[in-house]
Amino acid sequence: MSRTILIVDDEPSVRKMLTKILKEEADVFLDAKNGVQAKQLCYEQDVDLMITDIVMPEKHGIDLIIEIKKEKPNLPIIAISGGGGISGRFDYLEIAGTLGVENILHKPFKASELRSFVRSALSD
Repeated sequence: MSRTILIVDDEPSVRKMLTKILKEEADVFLDAKNGVQAKQLCYEQDVDLMITDIVMPEKHGIDLIIEIKKEKPNLPIIAISGGGGISGRFDYLEIAGTLGVENILHKPFKASELRSFVRSALSD
């Protein structure tokens, strides 16, 4: 059974690193530099898991998660971020955690932790 992971991050080096870390977990890797591209890919391709950064240009990960969960509520999503929030009061990853994502990861994270989260999300 072929599995497809969509990796969404505005940093090309992060997308490349995540693909390398997860090379054994999927057959196909798609990548997007922002939420706009990710949403389009999500509807054009059969995606089994989305891993998304939160702070990105054009469409933040929070907006992407909300939109995708409305249209594809069963698509597992893992949210990652190096930090950021709203006026220092709310952490974006905490907000993502309330939107139905499978897991949240703070950058930097361990490759083994990411692989574990991905395996869990794909096994459901």
